[in-house]
Amino acid sequence: MRTCTHTRIPARTRTRLRRLVVAAVALLTAATALPAAAETGERRAHPSHGGLSAVIRYTGSRGALLFDRFWRKLTAAVPAAQLWKVPFSAADPVRTPNGLNTDAPGFATSLADVTAELRAAGIPLDARLGEHQFVVRDGRRIPVPGGTESLGVWNKVEPVWNPAGGCYSEVTSGSSYIQAVGWDGGRCPVARTLLTYSQSSDVGSPHHSDQTRLFSREKWVTSRFCEKDILSSPALKVVRVAERR
Repeated sequence: MRTCTHTRIPARTRTRLRRLVVAAVALLTAATALPAAAETGERRAHPSHGGLSAVIRYTGSRGALLFDRFWRKLTAAVPAAQLWKVPFSAADPVRTPNGLNTDAPGFATSLADVTAELRAAGIPLDARLGEHQFVVRDGRRIPVPGGTESLGVWNKVEPVWNPAGGCYSEVTSGSSYIQAVGWDGGRCPVARTLLTYSQSSDVGSPHHSDQTRLFSREKWVTSRFCEKDILSSPALKVVRVAERR
C-alpha cells in the first residue's frame, strides 16, 4: 500500500521548481488584470487568454498538472492572509493581491509533497495537462482543458484526484453549456456555442462525443440565428411536413 511521505528535494531542483511556480503565479496575477472581453473567433472565447491560460488552460500545457496539484495543496496549507506578499486591496482590485509569499509556512512542504506525489506515480513534473485530465468516450481518453476557479481559470473543470492511482479520475463536473455571443455591426449576432458533454447519451449516435472532441480541441459550434445564416449552413437539412388529404 502506498503511503504519503515528505521527500527532500535537491537544492537546484527546488530552486527551478520555485521559479516555475512563481512564474505561473505571475501569469495568474496578470490574467486578473486583463479586460473581460470575450473573443468570438472559432478557436477561443476566454477573457484571460494572455494570462494563466498559457499555463493550465490548454490540454498540451506542460507543467500544468504540477502547478494544479501544488496550488491546491498550498491553498489548503497556507491561510489566505499569508499567501501573498501584497494582500488584496479594495482600492486597487486589479493589481492586488500579488507577489507570491514563498516564505510562507507550508510553501516548501507543499512543493515537496506534490513533487513526491507525481514521481511516486511515475508522472513527469512537466507532464501535459491533457494526459491526466480527461473523459472516456468509446473506450478512448479525450483530453479536457480547464481547471478549478482558485487557479483563476474561467473554464471551470473539476476532476477528482485518485491518491491510490496517483492520477485524476475521469472528469465528472465543470463547464457544460458554453456560449460566446457578440455583434459585428450587423443585425445578426455572432455566436459560438458548445455542449461539452455532447448532446446524445446514445453511444451509437454520432452526437455522443462530437462536441466533447471539439471541446478538447478548443473548437466551437457556430450558432445560426438569422435566415441567411441558417440557409448557408453546410449541414442544413430541410424537411417539409404537409398534412395528408
